[in-house]
Amino acid sequence: MASVTRDDVLGALTRIVPPGADHDVVSLGWIDGVAIQPGGLVSVSLAVPAALGPSLEPLSRQAEDALRALAGVTRATVILTAQRPPQAENAQQRPPQAEKKPQPGAGGHGHATSQARIELPGVRHIIAVASGKGGVGKSTTAVNLALGLTALGLKVALFDADIYGPSIPRMLGVASVKPVANGKKVMPVTNHGLSMMSIGFMIAEDDPIIWRGPMVMGALEQLLRDVDWGTQDVMVVDMPPGTGDTQLTMCQRVALSGAVIVSTPQDIALLDAKRGLAMFRRVDVPVLGLIENMSYHLCTNCGHREDVFSHGGARRTAQELGVPFLGELPLDIRIRSGSDEGMPITLSDPEGDHALAYKAIARAVWTSLESAAPAAPNVGSQ
Repeated sequence: MASVTRDDVLGALTRIVPPGADHDVVSLGWIDGVAIQPGGLVSVSLAVPAALGPSLEPLSRQAEDALRALAGVTRATVILTAQRPPQAENAQQRPPQAEKKPQPGAGGHGHATSQARIELPGVRHIIAVASGKGGVGKSTTAVNLALGLTALGLKVALFDADIYGPSIPRMLGVASVKPVANGKKVMPVTNHGLSMMSIGFMIAEDDPIIWRGPMVMGALEQLLRDVDWGTQDVMVVDMPPGTGDTQLTMCQRVALSGAVIVSTPQDIALLDAKRGLAMFRRVDVPVLGLIENMSYHLCTNCGHREDVFSHGGARRTAQELGVPFLGELPLDIRIRSGSDEGMPITLSDPEGDHALAYKAIARAVWTSLESAAPAAPNVGSQ
């Protein structure tokens, strides 16, 4: 397969002219970023006048079509942002519509898209597994929660929304697998009964993602909408830590049925967990509960229990904030090593105490989802 270059991308985009403009998007200075990943994945960010954002959605589709026609391009994403590069501020470079008054909902920063929902009609429930900060075991929890849901006999998808730090492929033993296309859709990678998608499938494990926020958002949307998810009872989304662009995009663009917050017991981690919980409440996403990870440690020689990071903080926080406490999980090398080796503890020791704890959490989450009213707005036929 031929390798596509930046010059190839820019050459294709010189054929894209905005309605009413005399110049193409390259001449107008609208190219805000170009990223080319192994496997022919191309992402382009167009910095457009904020007032024109919603009306230029068809332009982004035309640009994507032009890029897909290039030899060596397997997938193309073109996103619109209102963050204008300085060289594009010359009024003579703008098409006539740029002087119109801003349309409702078109802000001066961030995305200038219409913010339409990303529809996943075959997925019954979508839950986000989140944390206020990194290093609390969120991804490990997301993986074992997803596997716990499959143990209930459910059809489960796992979506890795952590673009900068994708870990799902390694944790589930499929780091060397590449997704395959089926027509205009990409098939999810499957293993251990899970249907998975991650940017980690598209790049080498040691390749950094050096993208601006808008390009990350575009990649997220493409990974969701261009994958043939089929019918799933539940999709577990492994969110990046914090309360930034990705979290806001997922909350606004995807019909989340709820969120699970992961924290360790110490006060600093719980402060960040509270911020994450408050964010979900602010955007009207139900919080299904808190999980206390690394809650305690049992000595492998004598069985003595030690509360390395204190204990019970997440339970108390859940009670204070009026959300369910879903359970506590220990600091155990078997949990860590299982994830590193692609065989999570829920699979390697399915009847052990740790696996049973994850499965109990999965059962509580599923019960909460099924008993919630009204049902998730993205329910599809089963």
